Amino acid sequence: MDISPGTGGTEREVNAMGRLRGRLRSLYHGHSQGALRFQLAVMVVDLLIIAFFIASPVLRGRPSFLWIDYSIAALLAADIAARALAAKDIPRWLRQPTSVVDLFILLTLLAPLWLANLGFLRVLRLWSLSRSGFLWRPLARWGYGSWREVVHSALNLVTFLFVVTGFIYTFFFREGSGFAGYVDALYYTVTSMTTTGYGDILLPGMWGKLTSVVIMIAGISLFIRLAQAIFRPYKVRYPCPQCGLQRHDPDAVHCKACGYPLKIPDPDD
Repeated sequence: MDISPGTGGTEREVNAMGRLRGRLRSLYHGHSQGALRFQLAVMVVDLLIIAFFIASPVLRGRPSFLWIDYSIAALLAADIAARALAAKDIPRWLRQPTSVVDLFILLTLLAPLWLANLGFLRVLRLWSLSRSGFLWRPLARWGYGSWREVVHSALNLVTFLFVVTGFIYTFFFREGSGFAGYVDALYYTVTSMTTTGYGDILLPGMWGKLTSVVIMIAGISLFIRLAQAIFRPYKVRYPCPQCGLQRHDPDAVHCKACGYPLKIPDPDD
């Protein structure tokens, strides 16, 4: 059998790429002890990066800011590349909202001066993290799977809080205000979201009023969502094989929508 000289090298490269993708898939999506430790480490790094994103409106302008910014860009680029290789369908993965958000955040990190006014959107990384299994697998493993809806709603609220704070600081308080201006922006966001309305800090002009209206409406909605997640009866996530209903009572034996027999595993299984 005649085999061209380059065939063996190509096959080795394909096999090596396949092994790499399989290894990354087991690390990012696996349930073994090693995979969970890796996911926990990535989650801790993510939270530290998000803390930097929250503080970046105040830190911008310091000598070390660009160095930290580009270092985080390198970490995020490596993480995005690894997640893409771990995906079974890369084009489909790239179309997911979380992937689009991460790529946009990477763009703001690579062009921090050009996209300085959009830097507050980096906090959306917290929303992206809340949509991945990195947060939920350790919670389920440690017996806190029932808190998923509460944690999810709380993270949505926190993400909105700091995105809006960054927006207000960037466009209304930024010039010469420093950390005090950021605290004012945070204070105004909280009083608007809770509709407290002390009136000691106001956003000027028509755009300030419209911004306040959006904050109040969205803030109330997120608070209601969080309250619902805390106080409504606990449901387990188990899709019905017949109708696809996702949430059921923990002791349900039949789907309440179609009556199909269910075999919901125990939480400790």
